Amino acid sequence: MRNTYLVCYDICDAKRLRQVFRIMRNYGDHLQYSIFECQFNPVDRAKCQHELSEIINHGQDQVLFVDLGPTEGRGERVITALGQPYTPLNAPCIVV
Repeated sequence: MRNTYLVCYDICDAKRLRQVFRIMRNYGDHLQYSIFECQFNPVDRAKCQHELSEIINHGQDQVLFVDLGPTEGRGERVITALGQPYTPLNAPCIVV
């Protein structure tokens, strides 16, 4: 069974930040600077966590996996924004 997760990260080094971003692009939809929405089964989540664990500095960086529950039966994604409106990114992102 797949669950939907928000994966949020705070990486202190620019090189590691780019590496984390590249990994996360393979797993989910980029919502904001350091936030991805991912649909993981347990194996996919474990693979993602392992890949990230190999890159991050465990004493300086943080990656949060927020479980939003089962993907199936959730209906359409609803995102509400305060301030600037949320607009889905349809173009590829480039991190320098």
